[in-house]
Parts: sequence; structure tokens; C-alpha cells
Amino acid sequence: MGENAALTTDPDTSFYGRLAPIRTAPGIFDDANYVEAPADWLLAVSDIRGSTAAVAAGRHSDVNFAAAAMIAALTNLCGQIPYQFGGDGATALVPPSDENEVRRVLARVRTFAARDFNLELRIGLVSVKALRDRNKVVLVGRYEASPGSAYAVFRGGGIELMESSVKGRGDDTLGHEAMIGDNEDDGDPPDLTGLSCRWTPIKATRGRMVSLVLRCADHHAVHMEIARIAGLETLNAVTQAALEPRWPPKGLVREAKARRGRVPLMLMIPVVAVITFVAYLFVRNRWNTGSFNANRYVKEVAEGAVDFARTDESLCVVFDCPGDKIEPIRTYLDDRAARGDLKYGMHISDHAVMTCLVVSPTYGQHVHFVDGGDGGYTRAATQLKAQVAG
Repeated sequence: MGENAALTTDPDTSFYGRLAPIRTAPGIFDDANYVEAPADWLLAVSDIRGSTAAVAAGRHSDVNFAAAAMIAALTNLCGQIPYQFGGDGATALVPPSDENEVRRVLARVRTFAARDFNLELRIGLVSVKALRDRNKVVLVGRYEASPGSAYAVFRGGGIELMESSVKGRGDDTLGHEAMIGDNEDDGDPPDLTGLSCRWTPIKATRGRMVSLVLRCADHHAVHMEIARIAGLETLNAVTQAALEPRWPPKGLVREAKARRGRVPLMLMIPVVAVITFVAYLFVRNRWNTGSFNANRYVKEVAEGAVDFARTDESLCVVFDCPGDKIEPIRTYLDDRAARGDLKYGMHISDHAVMTCLVVSPTYGQHVHFVDGGDGGYTRAATQLKAQVAG
């Protein structure tokens, strides 16, 4: 068994919470840390149509925020569930007991993205059984570098089939089955409590930020070799030293849109300005109050920053890389690609950005989704698609 052997498949709604957590990055490559999702659970996926054009227009933060909105809305409804952030989309598993409300929530999130960000969010929902019927499974692992910041990793082929079908490039029948109708939006705003982006862009301290999207069979070997070439123990984008709060945050208006509900945006902006200013003072000055400890919180942010995603054959990672190691890494990947071992896309920037989901800042219940600067994941994925097509 692996370093964190997982439980066998559990059909009840607590299966994810009962998985043994994966504490270190190498653990995500150990098959023993994955279990099959229950057949009656539902897989939700989202994808922003036209994300490449939006990123090219400088709207990468809007794209990240709209993608994370599905995760925020579903966790606020369902509690602890498996989810994953992909820069311009997201994936989540939800229990069957919540299906009717989940459908409404997904429709609300789609409307939110269109109304507040002028982004078209493609969303689908289908049972794990429907994927099994097509000889695809959904295997789930629970990565939790620090207690309270669980983040899912997936294997098995089911996610990729669902994503391609929702985009209209996979199984047409599955895509139709997964559709969420416009009439399922009841007009209520989604509950996006906890969704924010208050940190300054995270500047590279080693050289440059690398956003990498890979398709290969041996994720672990490639990951280890890239780390070796870079001279790093692990590939990561965020350190405590690089974290700097900002006021007013660039994402103030985005957070006001998420919080406003039916309140006019111009009335919500000053409210959020006050809330974020108080939070800024506590973090900036390392003030403590009650059960909130500022130093502990910043440490947890760095530890809980999610700078990777693993889904089936795809591995995405953002990391701070010494500048003189980027070309050797590219040469290694080009050599592997020339042999037909892998396909990849890479984007280089001077910073990374975080979109945050904070359930509680006092008890470690916060996760921070990292993307490379200027739409790193989206730009790298565009290169990957071109390589696959070529």
C-alpha cells in the first residue's frame, strides 16, 4: 500500500471525508491513495467557453474567479465534497441526496458568470454510473497538505470524457444527458460565501513562474525529473515570504459581485471595502484575536495553496523556477515529446495569482487556488492542444 492507504469504496455520503489524506505531493501519484467514487454520486464539471480570448484580453482573474464560483457554490450547499480547480473550469462530485438543489445551484452559477462577468460557463452534471456504463471510472484521492484544506485528485478516464462531452467534443448522448436547462435557474443568486482574491500577485522569488500542462502516462517520473532539473525538492509556487496582503485588493469588485446577492453592486462595494480593510490590517500587522492567529493563518495559506491538478492523463502544475533551469526543462520535455512519450504546454510569467475559498480563517478551513500569471493554465493548455492536433 502507499504512504497514505485509502479506504475501500464506501457507498454512503461520507466517503470523501473518510479517505485517508495524502499529505505530500508524491502521494498523489500512488494508486493506493485512490478509491472509486460511489456509482450514485454525481459529477459536475464546468468550462468557460472562450477562455483563451478572455485571457488574451487581460481577463484572467475574471476567468479564475468564475471557474472557482462553482466550487464555492457547491461546497456551501453540500459541505465537504471532492473538487478540483482548473484555471478556466472546475470539477466536483456531489451526493445524490442533493441532486435537485445542485442543479439549481449550477444554473445560478452559470447566470452569475454571464451577468457579472460576461462569461459563458458551460456546466454539466451526470451520475458516476453513467460514466461506468461507458467503461470509464472516477477514482478519487484526497490531498490535504494541512488539516482542513482538502483538495481532490482524480484518475480513471471519467473526468476527461465528461469534460469533452460538455464541450461538445465527446459523447453526444452523455453531453445531452448532462445538460442543465436554463429553466432550472430559479432566479436566486448563488451562495458564494468565502470566495475572494485579496492577495497581491505572488512574485517569483527563484526566477520565473512556470505553468505546465502535461499529458503522459508516467506523471510521477516526469514530475520528479523536472524537480531534479530545477534543483528543487518539490514544485511549488507559494511560500510564506512571497505572500503579501493588499488593500484595496484588485479583486474587490469581484468579491462584491460574489457577495451582493440582490443588493445593488454600488452599495456592496463599500461594505466589502471595509471588510477587506479590517482583514488587511490583521494580516499585515500580524494581529491576533480570539481563535484567529495571523501567523498561523499565513502559514496555512502557503501550505494550503493548491498549485497543481491531476485528472486522468493530465497533470497541471505552477511552480517558481530558477530562471536558468527553464530551458533545460523545456529541452527535456521536447525530447520526451519527440519520442511520443508525452504532450505538453508551458507558459512563463513573473508571478502567480490566487483565488481563495475561505470557510473559516481560524481553523484551517481555507483553500487557495493558484494559477500562473496572465492565465498560465489556459495559455499552457492552448499550447498543449496545438501540440496534440499537430
